[in-house]
Amino acid sequence: MTLDDLPQGAAPAEPVVPRVDRAPPSVHKVTRAEELRLQLADEIVRGALAPGAPLDETDIARRFNVSRTPVREALRQLVASGLVEARPHRGAVVAQPSIERLTSMFEAMAELEALCAGLAAERMSAGERHGLEAIHEELRVLSYTGNPDRFHEVNERFHNAIYAGSQNGYIAEITLATRVRVQPFRRAQFRNLGRLAKSHAEHDRVVVAIMRGDKQGAAAAMRAHIELVRGEYEIYAVSV
Repeated sequence: MTLDDLPQGAAPAEPVVPRVDRAPPSVHKVTRAEELRLQLADEIVRGALAPGAPLDETDIARRFNVSRTPVREALRQLVASGLVEARPHRGAVVAQPSIERLTSMFEAMAELEALCAGLAAERMSAGERHGLEAIHEELRVLSYTGNPDRFHEVNERFHNAIYAGSQNGYIAEITLATRVRVQPFRRAQFRNLGRLAKSHAEHDRVVVAIMRGDKQGAAAAMRAHIELVRGEYEIYAVSV
């Protein structure tokens, strides 16, 4: 199969993978909570908020000029991600997984994403492959803009499309749940010089294998991609 074999016309709607890391985005405060989660997660990963540092709802609400409701939701999401611990009588404090724990998380992530990519190579419909190619092209354009936050957003859509393309809802769900745990660390590596272009090149190997229906090739390319993500995060971590 080549790209020319795919049907022409408008790209189909992107497949949906149920979100487990956030509430439905139907209320404005939820959107603000997601923004707060990303900001606080970024500060934790950069070391601006040290392990063990208290995360007081009132202080955070005052700092960001919001009510305590989105702060509470943001902290709940951070607890679910493992970046924050909720301790009895102490409230929320910054957690930090050990190197061994983080390595284990990335190892699991690599195997789960490889499984999804391999299944997607076998099971994605022509329309789903076309949609994946469209997202891949969007990331190519973004790789030249130097906007890591926007690249991260579209990157999530790219990986979600592959999870959904596995046609196995349970595997997609546990893969997404694992990604939520390592997401702040994955996001941080996009700040490395030249990382956006490298990430797109790694994605390209995954996409080519999926388009060819190459199950083993897609799995190997995705596994290698996640292993490189871990290495890039380690480079980022020692630079901050």
